Amino acid sequence: MRSTVRIDDDLMMELKERAHRENVSQTRMLNRLLREGIKASRGRRAKKSLYKETTIAMGTPSVDLDKALALAADFDDGEILRKLALRK
Repeated sequence: MRSTVRIDDDLMMELKERAHRENVSQTRMLNRLLREGIKASRGRRAKKSLYKETTIAMGTPSVDLDKALALAADFDDGEILRKLALRK
């Protein structure tokens, strides 16, 4: 695949020198260096420490949490009824 890329002059000179020293084309050298850089960046990402959340014991729940959505709906219904009663 062809692509146009702007490369700083100092990097291009170093690329040409390395390609000449290793007796490979500039394209081959550039591809090799890009692959090495991408592999190195993948390795660094994997080494990052993951965020760890601290937990706190809150004791035994006072309500059955298996029906938490139904409980929340009951609370909402009660609040709606309270607000309607205040309007009268």
